[in-house]
Amino acid sequence: MATERKLFGTDGVRGEAGTFLTAELALSLGRATTASLEADRPQVLIVRDTRESGPMLESALAAGVAEAGGDALLGGVLPTPAAAVLVRKLGLDLAAVVSASHNPYGDNGIKFFSRDGTKLGDEIEATIEAILESGPPPADPGHVRELDGGAEDYLRALESAFPLDLSGVKVALDCANGATHRVAPAIFERLGADVEVIAAEPDGRNINAGCGSTHLDNVAKHVVSSGASIGFAFDGDGDRVLAVDREGRYHDGDELIALLARGMSERGELGGGVAVTVMSNYGFHRAMEEAGIEVAVTKVGDRYVLDELRKREWVLGGEQSGHIIDTGFAATGDGTAAALMTMRELAGRDLATVEAMEKLPQVLVNVEVADRTAIADATSVWEAVEREGAGLEGRGRVLLRPSGTEPLVRVMVEAPEAEEANAVCKRLADLVQQELG
Repeated sequence: MATERKLFGTDGVRGEAGTFLTAELALSLGRATTASLEADRPQVLIVRDTRESGPMLESALAAGVAEAGGDALLGGVLPTPAAAVLVRKLGLDLAAVVSASHNPYGDNGIKFFSRDGTKLGDEIEATIEAILESGPPPADPGHVRELDGGAEDYLRALESAFPLDLSGVKVALDCANGATHRVAPAIFERLGADVEVIAAEPDGRNINAGCGSTHLDNVAKHVVSSGASIGFAFDGDGDRVLAVDREGRYHDGDELIALLARGMSERGELGGGVAVTVMSNYGFHRAMEEAGIEVAVTKVGDRYVLDELRKREWVLGGEQSGHIIDTGFAATGDGTAAALMTMRELAGRDLATVEAMEKLPQVLVNVEVADRTAIADATSVWEAVEREGAGLEGRGRVLLRPSGTEPLVRVMVEAPEAEEANAVCKRLADLVQQELG
């Protein structure tokens, strides 16, 4: 079966709402995806984030599901991971999420989860695109109806998986004016925490705007001024989280995964090793080596991390950006669950004093090029990468890769000192610009 995809990216279909991602495209996606399912009358959950284009696309997607003979169940505003949990809990055939994650409000997207709570694979997405081109077979129309109680089901799942006592702990939550603005504060309050909530008043346009996991200054300032013990910042659809300690210092996904891996390994709960992407900091790998924890490396994208976890039958993995997967809870990144896992591992300790890993200075430069695919044949560039990498062997590393969607080549260098990392990165970026710009 062909696996080439033109419409789907690494995380569903995403683009500017109303121009690229139109109601017509959403309807066609709902129709084609439903037609690809084997069930006689597919049951499809649809949830969304808080973007102003969400209701339009939700309605169009639901119409496509019904037109293809499925029943669309509208769950309303819920985090992406809630869809992965609910599709399994309720025994549904598919879940769809209308969200563009950490992107600005003007963008939107649609991503799908199979009945086992995992994102659709490349081959299934290619099949859906083929149906889009050829048209689905005719079917008797299904129904569209509201799904009541989805948020409560998700909260109960979190409470059951993470039965913590957070009494007396002051926690700041930056909900990015997005899909976590109700459920994240609710679960922390149920567990007894004193919760300070910011960026939890969505108006359709303020999602991710100067807040959330892409703007940590917001929660850092609040943690310091309010005297909170810790702060967590989610992205717009709630599948990633980053943290700040009481002193306002940032802790990215690598650091949180290192903390979780060490604790789970000590308790015999890790089930092997941990899976991360090529972007993970070299310091993470050194820390895991010191702890005797095996690390598997995948290409960028939490779906590829999950593929590796399932192949190896491991439970923990994620990305530097804050996608953290615990397959014991959900087969996708879950920011709220990861925040609760972090609290479990801290067990009353101060994040500011816990050193799960020592990060190396990392420099990332995006070089604009005429054709990103031409990098494959740029012999002089790869020779330079090999030469610079050899100079950093055992102390750091070099990573060069083309963007999956943009005319860019990404050059990333890690070294013991920022000055050396900057120098190496500049030499390589200049060479890429010279050869391919």
